[in-house]
Amino acid sequence: MKFFYKARNKEGIIKSGVVVAADQMRAEKLLEENSLIIIGLEQQEESFLKKINPFGHSVKSKDLVLISRQLATLISARVPIIQALRILEEQITNKYLLTVIGDLIAGVENGESLSFAMQKHDKIFGNVYVSLVKSGEVSGSLDKSLVYLADQLEKDYDLRSKVRGAMTYPLFVLSSLGVVGVLMFKFILPKLTSVLEEQGNNLPPISLALISFSKFFDVYWWIVLLFILGAILAAKFYISTKAGRYNWDGLKIKLPIIGLIFQKIYLARFSRNLSTLISGGIPIIKALQIVSEIINNVIYRDIILDATNKISGGTSISESLSGYAEFPSIVTQMVMVGEQTAQLDDILGKLAGFYEKEVDAKISTLTTLLEPIIMIVLGIGVGVLVAGILLPIYNLAGNAG
Repeated sequence: MKFFYKARNKEGIIKSGVVVAADQMRAEKLLEENSLIIIGLEQQEESFLKKINPFGHSVKSKDLVLISRQLATLISARVPIIQALRILEEQITNKYLLTVIGDLIAGVENGESLSFAMQKHDKIFGNVYVSLVKSGEVSGSLDKSLVYLADQLEKDYDLRSKVRGAMTYPLFVLSSLGVVGVLMFKFILPKLTSVLEEQGNNLPPISLALISFSKFFDVYWWIVLLFILGAILAAKFYISTKAGRYNWDGLKIKLPIIGLIFQKIYLARFSRNLSTLISGGIPIIKALQIVSEIINNVIYRDIILDATNKISGGTSISESLSGYAEFPSIVTQMVMVGEQTAQLDDILGKLAGFYEKEVDAKISTLTTLLEPIIMIVLGIGVGVLVAGILLPIYNLAGNAG
């Protein structure tokens, strides 16, 4: 939600602008964190068209990497932030990102820090991004923070691209099979089964089953499609519930082969983001809290938050993570080495690199396994059609001869 605010800074100067937050309490907290005394705070209602528009409110990872690198280059060349943002604004083609950059410029011109202006757009600039920008502003190394962010975003994008790439082929084949199946049951099989019906009850059970389904699908195809759509929507709704999310995230890491890939992805994400935050000077407890929010699995989130509570009580990071099957001993052992040598960020970076290579290898193995599995599924489908339709027709033709 957007809130229009009017506030007084430390110098007593009145500032006004827009802050984006989940609710009014969060908006007030954001303003207080930036040393602003609130005079007025009012929620801004989005227009109806903006609410129902599902497009145009996203920014590609590549675009974020690009603007991070360009902004880092401009700031390292001692170009003022407002001028640097204006230069970026001239090069951007994404309309939504153009609006975001315009908001950043307006915020910085109004006396806000760049990190605070970015915090209003948390769906684009996540907690890790904003935290490192804020750390860079405090330490005077904003350009280095942005370069580091661009590097990490690029690595994260490469990892996601590999996973998507591995899934593209099987999803395409399965989708094509679905389309071909619908066309066959709607237009081809009804014509073939009309020939078979002349044999009456002499047909094998598989042929009778195909004829029955073909007749049902020819008339009530829309019910089948509605059932499939309803099942998908019901599954999505269930996953959106608390219990459903826990069960789904738990299932993802327990599935054969795929579960190992998900585990390694989460461990790579944990290591990479924690390394990034520690390198940026973020306190370990705050860093772990941020990582728990962005790891995108509630099982791992709860483990990390539990570990954070233990660390607050004086336990080391390695000890707080040990005992959980989701964190293998190699992780806790390497974290322990990092703590003992005061090189935790470097060790976590190497651990992230290790798991990213493991994910790459597992994806290659999965892709190799999927090809024969898909061929087997195709073979079974063709076999059923041959046994149920073509063989009876062939036998009928033979008997007629």
